[in-house]
Amino acid sequence: MTRNHILSCLSTADGDLVKKHLEPIEMPRLFVVETANKPITHIYFPIDGIVSMVANGPRDQRIEVGIIGRDGVSGHAVILGNDRSPNSVFMQLAGSGFRIEVDHLRAAMLESRSLHHSLMAYVQAFAAQASHTALANGRATLDARLARWLLMAHDRTDGDRLALTHELLSIMLGVQRPGVTLALQKMEIDGNIETQRSVIVIKDRQGLKKAAKGFYGVPEAEQERLTGWRSLHHRPN
Repeated sequence: MTRNHILSCLSTADGDLVKKHLEPIEMPRLFVVETANKPITHIYFPIDGIVSMVANGPRDQRIEVGIIGRDGVSGHAVILGNDRSPNSVFMQLAGSGFRIEVDHLRAAMLESRSLHHSLMAYVQAFAAQASHTALANGRATLDARLARWLLMAHDRTDGDRLALTHELLSIMLGVQRPGVTLALQKMEIDGNIETQRSVIVIKDRQGLKKAAKGFYGVPEAEQERLTGWRSLHHRPN
């Protein structure tokens, strides 16, 4: 439990409410966490890997609106008092974690206001991330958006290796694959990353922060304020 930030920060009493219902689970790449417009059955607390939340548009248009890692929890609609969301939620990078049935979590939140408050604080932090994703999608260059995304993924993983394909990044960023390839090549020339087969290695975080042009940092600070989470990779500018 201590490898998921939300679970690790619960009081002993709140932890006791949920841990008896938690079950460990392996989540391979593309594992479905939530299906759009379908009742959510389980809430997931990742301990590694990255969960992607994707908005779905007409004619199979998709774009990522936010990511969840060991810093957070899925099932935001349930935490807010509903049972489903129009977004698709799935594993983008394979990992593992814990899950709890929705009915058990609802009962625990009804019993403990402090547990509900802890979960709501994370949902608010995620909303800040999603709003800045919208800002970046509308105003940032592809190079800056990609740098921001790589920093966010790096925050939520151990080490510096990210198992990512150009195709997956193009879907998540809502752009054509050749554009992602060119942006990655530029980052590699600048010394910020190294590309290998289906792997991106982070070489220079400070260089990536400069490449992000200010679009990385605000939601990260808000998440630290609300939940106390700070990535092991994260350092103040």
